[in-house]
Amino acid sequence: MIFGHFEATFCYARLQSAVSTMFYSRMYFPVFLTLSILLSACEKPRPTVVEAKPKDTVQLPSVPRSRVADDTARFFAALPSSEGSPFAELEKGAVWQAHKTGMDAAWNKAHEQLLDGLHEFAAKELDPKIIADRTVFYSFSGPDMMTATYYFPKAPLYILIGLEPPGTFPSYEQIEKKKNLPGYLAAMRTTMASILGRSFFVTREMDSELRGQTTDGILLPMLHLLVRTNHTILGVRYVRVDENGKIIERPVDWKTDSKFANRGVEVEFESAPGAASQRAYYFSVNLDDEHLGANTAFKAFLARVTDTVAMFKATSYMTHHDEFSIIRNHVLNNSVMVVQDDSGIPFHFYTPDKWNVALYGDYEKPYGSFRYMQEKDLRDAFKSGKPKPLPMHIGYGYRRIESNIEVATRKDINAQPADNPAK
Repeated sequence: MIFGHFEATFCYARLQSAVSTMFYSRMYFPVFLTLSILLSACEKPRPTVVEAKPKDTVQLPSVPRSRVADDTARFFAALPSSEGSPFAELEKGAVWQAHKTGMDAAWNKAHEQLLDGLHEFAAKELDPKIIADRTVFYSFSGPDMMTATYYFPKAPLYILIGLEPPGTFPSYEQIEKKKNLPGYLAAMRTTMASILGRSFFVTREMDSELRGQTTDGILLPMLHLLVRTNHTILGVRYVRVDENGKIIERPVDWKTDSKFANRGVEVEFESAPGAASQRAYYFSVNLDDEHLGANTAFKAFLARVTDTVAMFKATSYMTHHDEFSIIRNHVLNNSVMVVQDDSGIPFHFYTPDKWNVALYGDYEKPYGSFRYMQEKDLRDAFKSGKPKPLPMHIGYGYRRIESNIEVATRKDINAQPADNPAK
């Protein structure tokens, strides 16, 4: 819980997310949001800044362990299978070997142009005393576990929210029977090309590729990014947010007549054998005010998503618009740190009485079709201040213009989180 004063020990729980589509300036901007939280820790009272009462939640047990998701993710990510994988024979064929050659080349380039710099930036600039045990809140995320785990590698919980459906992963039998396996794997490489070659998923591509053209949702790309960044998938569970704002398990084919399904997926993974397991939730939810304001279940979930470190990247500048004030205010009120490019929350919301803001890279105006979203105060801050250099390009205008990052940190925080979801 963020800035909470706890009068007694209690057990916290998890949360979820929602889906959003919006028509603006004659364009459709599918908004990717992803949410989820676990907070289950019984601790002694700790004084913090803002008074808050414990909230009743229901904690799901650990995700059932199964190697199926890890085996499937490694096959699509073109990583050699673990011993006993049913995919071992398929990997010997020319089709998968060609897939591996293409994927290896894309990931090698991503390391040189993006990931090594991301690692350097996070290690030098993001205070581990603040970020290590806090939940990561990443709205408008798509499947981007890559950036989330590079910024915040030790977070016990990641909550991602976007518009795309959660999706499923195919069985080995379904993959083996594919009549056009070369085309299927080529389509997977195309799906991953934007995040690896530009640092973000392109909205219009996700709108088709992750809605049936390549996959039926974000799960496969999400798992791909995890295993390729040296994580092992321990298990996957299909979940949703119920009418009380609590995360519950759902059948994979669950349907509802409700306007707000709040479907999600939960992934449990580890960064090394024996390391503490970590969890990620993705929720398909529309975050614009019209939808989120009426989505009482997801708002109840969000009320429990506190004491977070938040991030924004390549968001189509959603929170710059009044139509996204609810999610913007949630992040401002419940985050101890926000790491974003200029497409995140407008600079003027980080008022100097509450926030310290460190600037990196350079900023003149947004790239391309978003250039009309220029923030004069942010430009002036970059010109008059002393921004630090960025060791990588990231976000819109990738490698075409200078990138920018803002790290906003609350002035009134405790360095230690109020509750540790990993306990």
